[in-house]
Amino acid sequence: MAGEGMGGNWLDKAREVLDIEARGLRAVRDRLDGSFVRALELMAGCTGRVVITGLGKSGLVGRKIAATLSSTGTPSFFLHPVEGAHGDLGMIRREDVIVAISNSGETDELNNILPSLKSLAGAVISLTGGVNSTMAGLSDVVIDTSVPCEACPLGVAPTASTTATLAVGDALAVCLIEWKSFALDDFRRFHPGGALGQRLTQRVEELMRSSQLPVTPSGASLGQALEVLNAGKLGCVCVLDREGRLLGLLTDGDVRRLVCAGRLDLDVAVDSVMTAGPLHATPGQKAAEVLDIMESRAITVLPVVGADRTLAGMVHMHDVLGKGRVKFSRS
Repeated sequence: MAGEGMGGNWLDKAREVLDIEARGLRAVRDRLDGSFVRALELMAGCTGRVVITGLGKSGLVGRKIAATLSSTGTPSFFLHPVEGAHGDLGMIRREDVIVAISNSGETDELNNILPSLKSLAGAVISLTGGVNSTMAGLSDVVIDTSVPCEACPLGVAPTASTTATLAVGDALAVCLIEWKSFALDDFRRFHPGGALGQRLTQRVEELMRSSQLPVTPSGASLGQALEVLNAGKLGCVCVLDREGRLLGLLTDGDVRRLVCAGRLDLDVAVDSVMTAGPLHATPGQKAAEVLDIMESRAITVLPVVGADRTLAGMVHMHDVLGKGRVKFSRS
């Protein structure tokens, strides 16, 4: 008989799952309070980016929330907590707001970096079912996303809880649309469709930055390179030989790893700590190819070199996507 098999009527089971998830949503809705408003105020007043972080299923939900925010007028990106612990915290700036996601609030990989995130960014908001958890204690604002139960019959697979968290993310994004008077024309600008497709067929030389590049000569001290790194606002500095050929790259993440290892010596030559022969793009490459490289290697900036390895420019992921020149700190 259609709809039946081992375990009973599957349509009834599906409806039961949806009923459980709907009850979870109603529970979260009924519990919304001033914490939601405070989180909204922080995100609306953010002059940097809203940085979403979480691990596992929470991370997947976080990626969707970040995408929704970015497409509706609130610049946002997803930070993987493990990558954050290995250098990606260098992307965080004081004007950013962090949104951390964990159903239990006891995700070690996330809690381990929250103190650093809190010291680097303007505020930390947590979406969690563990309002008395470690993560909640490390946060400035806590939105309770707990649900009566999961739809999973074993009670272990995140189901109703991830649905509720995703819905709270949507609620924040929709409220921000109205707060910022984000209009349909704005939405179209963030969804160029065919225009993006055309942009990705362009060559790198048509999109790259070729002036005021963060460069330092081979033999310069690490301290001198750091001054260029800080002023360049791209998160990296290129090390060149006398002929302007690319020898290496020093990134925010490299510096952070030196600090954590207790090896930061401003007097050493930058050549001794840079990444030699770094990944790079060429002027004739298609933007789509470069974007694939950036996404697969989790990097946002690439040097662009000619056939003789002379530095021709630098290309940022936002240049490829058409989001304009990005500034990572206030001037």
